[in-house]
Amino acid sequence: MEHTEEMQIINALGLHARPAASLVQTVLKFKCDVYISLNSHRVNAKSIMGLLTLAAAHGSTMIVTCTGSDAEEALCAVRDLVQSGFGEM
Repeated sequence: MEHTEEMQIINALGLHARPAASLVQTVLKFKCDVYISLNSHRVNAKSIMGLLTLAAAHGSTMIVTCTGSDAEEALCAVRDLVQSGFGEM
């Protein structure tokens, strides 16, 4: 099963190293595949290097796609993390 949602980066510094690490730690708990797209660039959310290549600044809208048996739960976890400003707000 696939779940997709647009999410906006709300923390002031965007998706820099610490939030990217938090995102990787969050999605590694799930079996499903998690991909993040920004400006037609798509990366595996389980790769910190991939996430950093997105250069997602404050206000960027990314598309999160989760595919697999626990996709809905993974999407909810990513949503919660993003909406919390990655704990930086």
